[in-house]
Amino acid sequence: MSVEGKVAIVTGAGNGLGRQHALLLAKHGAKLVINDLGGSVDGSGSGDAADQVVNEIRAAGGEAVANKASVSDREGAKSIVDTAVAEFGTVDILVNNAGILRDKSFKKMTLDEWDLVIDVHLNGTAYVTWHAWPIMYEKNYGRIVFTTSASGIMGSFGQSNYGAAKMGMLGLMNNLAREGASHNVHTNCLSPGAATRMTASVPGSTIDADNPAADNHPGLVSPAMLHMVSEDGPNGRVIQAAGGRYASDMVYANTGVNLGVDATSEDFADNAEQILDMSDAVPKTSFWR
Repeated sequence: MSVEGKVAIVTGAGNGLGRQHALLLAKHGAKLVINDLGGSVDGSGSGDAADQVVNEIRAAGGEAVANKASVSDREGAKSIVDTAVAEFGTVDILVNNAGILRDKSFKKMTLDEWDLVIDVHLNGTAYVTWHAWPIMYEKNYGRIVFTTSASGIMGSFGQSNYGAAKMGMLGLMNNLAREGASHNVHTNCLSPGAATRMTASVPGSTIDADNPAADNHPGLVSPAMLHMVSEDGPNGRVIQAAGGRYASDMVYANTGVNLGVDATSEDFADNAEQILDMSDAVPKTSFWR
């Protein structure tokens, strides 16, 4: 799982998962750009969270610089990649981790709350990746991680904006994994579960993000991230990581029914049970299977 000497960007790296990702990458010899607004979990305010992680890495003998731009701002996203190139000459690894929450049921959610979450999670991920992509593509090496979520893959009450953004990342990953394969640029999705400021902010949560339980520590997610960004890491995969348990998610499809070009709505209804039956499902890699 070599990342020795690689230049890595981690967005939202001032706390929680991002901080743990950055510390593990630095421990294994990567040079880091620590991006974080330093604000609260809702995306407001500013602070020195990125500086603190940089100092922590430097104190341990590693190399790191801070960037405090917003991923959802196009110029800010560009500056994150520009920082890596200016300080270290290139970018090899991009871990898109930055995120915010605006949890409400869809009925009560405002469109501003929808837009904010989509902008940070989905657009922010796309913006930073878009600026890093040509560098990786042209030099035939890159490793990119998108932070997806079970809220998108399986659904979660009160997180329609968050879930839509997270599932959008999966669609983006599916396409970039194909586009980058010939140039050794791998893109994967990480679906984490851990005690963080974000999960602690969910209504009804009893999580203490400052003192996470051993079986809910964000550091237990980072080994999956490290594998994905290593030279031998996979391409186009979704890995779950939570509490020391690791697994993979994948889209499956069944054989289906061929009703022919004269198919009617009545034909569909007569065969609906078989069409919906997933007992023979296998991993889906094309339109049908």
